[in-house]
Amino acid sequence: MKHLALIAALMAPLPAQANPDPADWDAVMTEAAGQTVYWNAWGGSTTTNDFIAWVGARVAEDYGVTLEHVKLTDTADAVTRVLSEKQAGVDDDGAIDMIWINGANFAAMKEADLLFGPFAEQLPNWAVVDTSGKTVQTDFTVPAEGYEAPWAMAQVVFIHDTADLAEPLANMAAILEWSTANPGRFTYPQPPDFLGATFLKQALVDLIDDQTPLYAPATDENYNAVTAPLWDYLDALTPTLWRQGRAYPATGPAQLQLIADGEVDLAISFSPGEATTAIANQQLPDTVRTFVLDKGTIGNASFVAIPYNSGSAAGAMVVANFLMSPEAQARAQDPNILGYGTVLDMDALTDADRALFDALDLGIATLSPAELGPVVAEPHPSWMTRITDDWTARYGTAQ
Repeated sequence: MKHLALIAALMAPLPAQANPDPADWDAVMTEAAGQTVYWNAWGGSTTTNDFIAWVGARVAEDYGVTLEHVKLTDTADAVTRVLSEKQAGVDDDGAIDMIWINGANFAAMKEADLLFGPFAEQLPNWAVVDTSGKTVQTDFTVPAEGYEAPWAMAQVVFIHDTADLAEPLANMAAILEWSTANPGRFTYPQPPDFLGATFLKQALVDLIDDQTPLYAPATDENYNAVTAPLWDYLDALTPTLWRQGRAYPATGPAQLQLIADGEVDLAISFSPGEATTAIANQQLPDTVRTFVLDKGTIGNASFVAIPYNSGSAAGAMVVANFLMSPEAQARAQDPNILGYGTVLDMDALTDADRALFDALDLGIATLSPAELGPVVAEPHPSWMTRITDDWTARYGTAQ
């Protein structure tokens, strides 16, 4: 988040670029052959890294594209790199060809005209994307307008070890009550880690009665009143957390390791299949299950975007299109691989492609679509930015 403030200092915006033309797919594939695509993507999960390596092998085999995974701990670092190149006049063949992105980082790049496109809705596999049932054309309320391509769906779930926490908890108030009665058995990743920031947003949307202000930019006039219930809640919750809230796991995988080590019994996840995947990989005990809150939980899509100055935009579009293919989507949904939700419309697939999904065993710890219940839309990214900054000032320095 700290890097995003630099966006305000941008020079005059560049016009949107869409060359090579995604509508001429044969030309795109011809140009992509032999290109190297540097995909800046979160590198904090072995299973995700393995999936990206598989994608690289497949696009090399089918399209002659070399995919290099540049592992990030903070997506804002990639945003800053593109901004720095723009300010230095590096408008061709920049260091980054594709970014795993959403939320505030996408909003910042789009506002600053740092993106190639529009391209996403002209990719061949867009034809089988579910544009009516999934949030694939907006990103934290910001219209995507074809400047990013969706490749995974996520929804907040809570992972619990039933050996110690037998029943699901209905809401954030119940989590506080349980944590107070069982001190030290819950924690969440330290914001501004994305998952930690998501916990703060999930708490806020569950605690307030009127969520309407969250779907417009936060203002100085409404911010304090809207977020007051969150800070009251965290003031009560923090002393009950693992290590009394004086330390936090740095990432989602580090949080799950605390369950594996028997230190905590409850964790937050943004992947409904993550618990099953972790059981399959022997990272979590088979007593682990997942639940959602009664009023619903936050959901969103993961996207990939291409910087305006990529020298391998054709190759990046080939990778983005492959990520939306039934082959890649079914592999990503397999709980033995990633357990991500698909962006595809099952009714739009051929029988053979749909069979890839029908054959999946989602596993003992994965909720069905009906069990996942209602999806709560992501608030405007300005709320996450301000809330995480405030969290750091209030709680993040007491380490």
